[in-house]
Amino acid sequence: MPPRNRTPEATWHRAKPAPVVLVSGPETLLASRAVERIHLAVGKAADVTVLDAGAYNAGALVAAASPSLFAEPGLVIVEGAEAMNDAFLADSLAYAAAPDPDVVVVIRHGGGVRGKRLLDTLRKGGVPEYTCPAVKRDAEFVDFASAEFDRAKRPVQAAVARRLVEAVGTDLAELAAACQQLMGDVEGTLSEQDVARYYGTRVNATAFSVADAAIAGDAKQAVTLVRHALAGGVDPVPLNAALAMKLRTLAKVGASRGRGLDPTRDLGVSPWQVDRARRELRRWNAETLGRAIEVVAQADADIKGGGRSPAFALERAVREVADLAGA
Repeated sequence: MPPRNRTPEATWHRAKPAPVVLVSGPETLLASRAVERIHLAVGKAADVTVLDAGAYNAGALVAAASPSLFAEPGLVIVEGAEAMNDAFLADSLAYAAAPDPDVVVVIRHGGGVRGKRLLDTLRKGGVPEYTCPAVKRDAEFVDFASAEFDRAKRPVQAAVARRLVEAVGTDLAELAAACQQLMGDVEGTLSEQDVARYYGTRVNATAFSVADAAIAGDAKQAVTLVRHALAGGVDPVPLNAALAMKLRTLAKVGASRGRGLDPTRDLGVSPWQVDRARRELRRWNAETLGRAIEVVAQADADIKGGGRSPAFALERAVREVADLAGA
């Protein structure tokens, strides 16, 4: 493989075919999405061969990459390159030097130092690399949900993806399933109301709805949601935790203004959370925000055994926070 300038890394949702493609990173669901995109681009009729780099037999790569007698496009998917054996290392290095232009070979490496020589060779040779990093930040989960809708040609507004993440949580497989379920249940354009209708009883959706209402000063709505959630068997701990998280976000964004900090870069707050917090802070000042944080901390202690009635402690905290908003 003649030396070329290094192809910049791109994320999984930009994956497309090439004679050799590297899909790297620990997030297996994203990797499967990248491989799926490549497969669709090659064509559903492609002659697909899957190899395991850890249990590889010498010569298998060349055999799999040989042109089909019936001239179907060839796609070879190599899984588990992070556990490759010596036979695969030798064969892949030789193949990468002169890949078949009519075949697409996708090498999936989940991370680690095993196979570093092959990775270095591929990267120096300009092989396109699509990364699948671990998803950790709120904004990344929202981006993933948005990409799931885009993949199905059902694009949604960012607010819809955010609300779904709040409702379902941050398990990627569950989030992907929720996206598919929602698209199956609702025709046409998806809205925040659709998310609320199908996932409004979920703990996270209820918790964030309670927190939103309390932060906005809507005591009646917040208490109604609390009572409905508790009547449905929701544990008060996540409800109070969501309220505490909202207040901490407000405190971070509020404090950053006087310290010359960037909330996203310096404090790890997602851009959409920063925008929302800045709007919500119009109802708050340092004194009322500090008092609200104390109220919720006391409620947390009472809910976890310090008080006689967790439900009463939660409702009281919600009322007090709502009363403090705009005070």
